[in-house]
Formats: sequence, C-alpha cells, structure tokens
Amino acid sequence: MNITLKNINKQFGQFHALSSIDLHVESGELIALLGPSGSGKTTLLRIIAGLEFANGGAVYFGGEDVAATPLRKRQIGFVFQHYALFKHMTVRDNVSFGLRIRKGDARPSKSDIRQRADELLELVQLSGLGDRYPHQLSGGQRQRVALARALAIEPKVLLLDEPFGALDAKVRKELRHWLRELHQKTGVTTLFVTHDQEEALELADRVVIMSGGKIAQIGSVDEVYEQPASPMVFDFLGSTNRIPVERHGNHLVIGTDKIAIYEGDHTGHGTVYVRPGDLRVASPDDVGLDAIVRNVQRTGPIVRATVAINSTGQLVYVEMPHLHHDVQHLLPQQSLRLRLMQYSVYDAENTPDGEDAPEPVLIGRERLRLA
Repeated sequence: MNITLKNINKQFGQFHALSSIDLHVESGELIALLGPSGSGKTTLLRIIAGLEFANGGAVYFGGEDVAATPLRKRQIGFVFQHYALFKHMTVRDNVSFGLRIRKGDARPSKSDIRQRADELLELVQLSGLGDRYPHQLSGGQRQRVALARALAIEPKVLLLDEPFGALDAKVRKELRHWLRELHQKTGVTTLFVTHDQEEALELADRVVIMSGGKIAQIGSVDEVYEQPASPMVFDFLGSTNRIPVERHGNHLVIGTDKIAIYEGDHTGHGTVYVRPGDLRVASPDDVGLDAIVRNVQRTGPIVRATVAINSTGQLVYVEMPHLHHDVQHLLPQQSLRLRLMQYSVYDAENTPDGEDAPEPVLIGRERLRLA
C-alpha cells in the first residue's frame, strides 16, 4: 500500500517538531527515516502510525485520508526498539497475540492461529522455539519475535522505530541482512527510523534525511551519498573534509597552489567538501593537494591517514582499502600530492552562522573516475 504525506506540521507547545513535510512512499518500498536526535523522524513515524496526530496536513493510505483514523484501524505493524514482548507468554503466544485478541468472525480458529504463528516463526528463522519464553532467547532472537508478531496481523504497512538500537554491533549487522531478505519475501511497505547512517544506506530503497523537523533530502542510497543536497547531508552521511579555497579561473586554489580543476564561472572564496574516501595519491604532474602524512592507522580492511596541507597546515583525512596500490605512499612524514576524485564546492560567503541561517549555496560539483 502506498503512503502519501501532504504538508504535515506538528507542534508541542511552542516547539515546531515537524514543518511542511511532504513525502510519497510507493507500495512495497523500504524507506529509512534518517537523522540526528531531535530531527523529527520518530514523531513523523508516530503520526503515520496514528500514535500522534498532526496539527496540520493530511496522511493518505492508498489514497484514503487517515489523518483522524486511530492506530487500531490502520492495519499497521509497529516494532519498537525494546521488543515489548510479554514475558509470561511463550514465543508462539507472543507472535499470535494480535490474532487471538480479535473479536467475532475476525478471529481465526485456534488451529489456524497456531499454524500462522509457526509459519511466521519459520519465516523469521526461529522454527522450533515456539514453546520457549522471551528470557530464554538472545536479544536478536527477541527482536525477530517482535517482527513476527507485527507481521501476524498481515499489516499493509510495517513501521520500525530504531529496531536494532538495543543490540550490539555484530548482531545489528546480521539482522540488517536478514531484514532486507524478509522484506523481499513479504513485500510489505516498510518505514524504519534510525540514526545509524550505515544501517540506512545498507537497508533502504530510498533514504529520507531529516534535520530540524524538515526533510533535508530524499533519494536513493546512491543519490544521497554521491550528491548530497547540502553541507548538513554531507556531514551527516559519513566523514567530510571541509577545505577553504579560492576560485580563480578554472581552478580551485589554496594560496598559490592549484588543487583541482573547476568548471564553474564563480570567483572568490569557497569551501570544498570532499570525503576521505574520495582522495587518491596523484602523480607530481597532476593538479592536486600537496600534503605531508602525519599518522596512519589500519582499521580492518580500511587504512586511514591524517595529512597536513603544506601551505596552511590544515589536517585532512584520507581513507582507502588496505589492498589499494596507493597505500604504499601513506607513510608517516611522507610528502605526497592528493587528487580530489569527487567533491562539491559551496559559496563561503553564504556559510551559515547559527541554526536559523540559510544553507551555503552549492556552486559546483565534480566527479572523476575513481581509481
């Protein structure tokens, strides 16, 4: 079932939690609501669920306005961060709870309820554990039970509020792969809230990035990562180097050093935003950023280096796979030239000062073939 939000606004007293939210979710999509704490993502999810009501705007499920429809009538499965399982019930009874409390003809027979619960336990890879109690399961298993319970009522929409937030990193990663496979099997329209960038980029079909109660950007995983709409999105989706530059002719310049070719027609001050993974070692004949390596650290398959720009002393961070041929140049006190493979340039004169200031203006974006 598709979902459409039109001009959603929500206030708590004088605080504007959501402002002018417009969003369309296609039937069967898996959408991540991503943002820092206080960005409004959980409030938006609760409004979709019917746990909160907007002060203005409309919520449509399959073209029907449900803004005033309570949760129990929206055919929604909701999963919270902390499972909320009934401790005194078996796993099977937890899964089938939503079916067992139905009234009259809507309530399936006992045998059908048991069969449905066992089918779901098999779907979430917990076959044979139906007679156990929640305290006999691991955290990851309990979260699977919570998802099975949400699916038991055959919801048209599945909403997940930081579903893996209470689990350790290894279990979270395993459950992300599992949830993606589960979504492909069920095809239920799903929205999940997270502040974990890796989780959003790994799981979602599209990512909705929120900040200050507004949508900062909507796009595919590639779009939001490769073409951030603003410095806020750049900074939030991973590490970012911000380098002050001058724009002269067709080059970006630091002092007298030309560090990158620039195709724009602006002149004056600017700020380059470049990710650590988008820097590569250049040959002496290439245009690039001259620097000296300060330190190098390997973290699993990634090598991270801190370098200092020769002309300014500013520290810049570089990342690359440990098997990449450029790694041989990343030695402490080694001088090198770095090529900016992908970057965006913002007008420094429009750099915001304070929460209510406008975002800097994007004046150029370049992308070279990554080596």
